[in-house]
Amino acid sequence: MSKAIVAVPIGDPAGVGPEIVAKSIASEKVFEVADCIIVGDMTVMEKAIEITKTDLKIKCIESPKEAVFEKGVLNLIDLSNIDQDKFEFGKVNGMCGKAAYEYIAKSIELANNGEVDAVATTPINKESLRAGGINFIGHTEIFGALTNTADPLTMFETNGMRVFFLTRHVSLREMLDMITKERIKDYVVRCQDALKKLGVTEGTMAIAGLNPHSGEHGLFGWEEVNEITPAVEELKAEGYDVVGPIGADSVFHQAAQGRFNSVLSLYHDQGHIATKTLDFEKTIAITGGMPILRTSVDHGTAFDIAGKDIVSAVSMIEAILLAAKYSPNYKK
Repeated sequence: MSKAIVAVPIGDPAGVGPEIVAKSIASEKVFEVADCIIVGDMTVMEKAIEITKTDLKIKCIESPKEAVFEKGVLNLIDLSNIDQDKFEFGKVNGMCGKAAYEYIAKSIELANNGEVDAVATTPINKESLRAGGINFIGHTEIFGALTNTADPLTMFETNGMRVFFLTRHVSLREMLDMITKERIKDYVVRCQDALKKLGVTEGTMAIAGLNPHSGEHGLFGWEEVNEITPAVEELKAEGYDVVGPIGADSVFHQAAQGRFNSVLSLYHDQGHIATKTLDFEKTIAITGGMPILRTSVDHGTAFDIAGKDIVSAVSMIEAILLAAKYSPNYKK
């Protein structure tokens, strides 16, 4: 059985991305299920291999067709865009931000062209992106622009629990204005389509409550009464398998127990706290609603420990494993 081909951009070179890439390629778990194409800079990866003391040899390639998928071989598309004289671990650097964007863009190009089955991304730094003249706030926005996807969906998966997000990088005040019946209905429809692309066709989606005890019929807030419950009722009438609102203090536990195939979290921290408390290292982000599959670690560049061989590669390994798991269904 052929393995999934997964492109892995190395992220911000000044962060821990290169180290977790080296450790992941050396992992037996990754080698068993995925053929990885690394997109980065050779001098950076040579240093990462040295730091992590991994038994890897770099093979520079121009395209995935040239790759040699053997144990101990790191197949690298070398963009050669880091000047080591200007490079330093753990520092915001426009050169590194621009390079990180170029690694992502090349990986997306490979996926758009069908040369790889999925992309598994490593951490980037928002300040470095800005310093490098890149006008995107993060991965999701880059993937949206380069795949012509207007509003990509974010889903977290950890230990089988899946969580979507109705709102993400906005203030709590702004989030409240975005809790509308129309937005909830639109997201549920698109989230269920995204689940089908992953091969998840059975089960019920739960909508998390916003207020304590889902508002107690207006005692603690009216969002559930005026927006969330009407959205759920209309979706049910239209044939969607959805329930809610269910209090956020219990819905994630129920999902972790297998009662629901997914949960729609209404705001950033609501779902982040639930997934990361369950298993911080194995919380993986999957960007849905796009023509290509993207998984990602959900930790930052960790500038404070970069270059020190301290970082764990568990999250990166898990991101590649999920990319391999879901890519066959995604291609269908």
